[in-house]
Amino acid sequence: MVARGYSPFTIGHRLWQLELVSRWLEREGLSVAELTPECFVEFACARHAAGYRSWISPAGMRAPLAFLRESGVVATRVSGAPDGPVEEVLDGYRRWMLQERGVRQRTVVRYEPDARLFLSGRLGPDGVDLERLTAADVSLFLARECPRRSVAGARYLVKVLRSLLRYLHVAGLISMPLRWAVPGVADMRDSSLARGLEPAAVAKLLASCDRRRTVGRRDYAIVLLCWRLGLRAGEVAALTLDDLDWRRGELLVRGKGDRHERLPLAVDVGEALVSYLRRRPRSECRSVFVKVIAPAGPLSGKAIWGVVHAACLRAGIPPVGPHALRHTAATGMLRNGASLEQVAEVLRHRDVRSTAIYAKVDRKALGPLARPWPEGGAA
Repeated sequence: MVARGYSPFTIGHRLWQLELVSRWLEREGLSVAELTPECFVEFACARHAAGYRSWISPAGMRAPLAFLRESGVVATRVSGAPDGPVEEVLDGYRRWMLQERGVRQRTVVRYEPDARLFLSGRLGPDGVDLERLTAADVSLFLARECPRRSVAGARYLVKVLRSLLRYLHVAGLISMPLRWAVPGVADMRDSSLARGLEPAAVAKLLASCDRRRTVGRRDYAIVLLCWRLGLRAGEVAALTLDDLDWRRGELLVRGKGDRHERLPLAVDVGEALVSYLRRRPRSECRSVFVKVIAPAGPLSGKAIWGVVHAACLRAGIPPVGPHALRHTAATGMLRNGASLEQVAEVLRHRDVRSTAIYAKVDRKALGPLARPWPEGGAA
């Protein structure tokens, strides 16, 4: 716990908690070898029933359970054979994505709930009924589920379903390649302007970070990376100390699809990083941005999003995420005379067509194309 940045007060309380668990085991006549995660739940329930107010929630048992697992006292639960026909199909789907498709583990975890939802709807007395699956069944499922979700959620469901149906066909569980029966979701993303922030709003955002404190220096550097270099939240979270090349003035960006690309390190961004790294909590973690509150560890992409959102609230501007700062970087480059190809290179778009949305806000280039307003006519 010391290595993870906990205070002596918290450490003392956790030691006391382990002592209480040990006494409970003795009263129950259990040995250390019989200690399981379920025992921790029973321990919490017993304290709650006895009228205690501390250590009565199973969630409060996570820290000692994690320590005992790492120490080898409590065995890490090993997943055995899949439990049930749905889980059996999901297990094969999971292995196919990891081994055949090269999908990341976190993506597999995100896909599973929607895949499980679809397969559960085909569950019958004899298992998962996939032999009689038709395009009409796929359409009925989407017609039922898509209205319950946002446009982005429906689009993601369609993506997962196509992937699942591809696996079912490859694995021989369905005879027809029904992934082609999955319709697309109307994509209205290019029908509106890219939503960036005005310079005054960006200035307020940066000023809201109190650089007298370590957390303020960290948040200031994060906002600068999103705004000046157009980094995504996941790319900021993935930055490591080894990715910063101070001699060349570059940083390595670990982008989508495991693409590694180098970007020039702007002077103000470099100065902000140095200011933060001088106060960065000591940690064996090689990530640039780490937590300042225990348990110590790297910030996730979701945490980066939270940093930008919190800065907006402090600055008194409508909350946005890191991607809005990415839009701001792109529109700022266009205003300063950069071409779409140059913007695409900075944003690391594989196809310049992905950058075409920013052409709508390039007023200098669009100005000569505007037709003059017709004069005259009755009011």
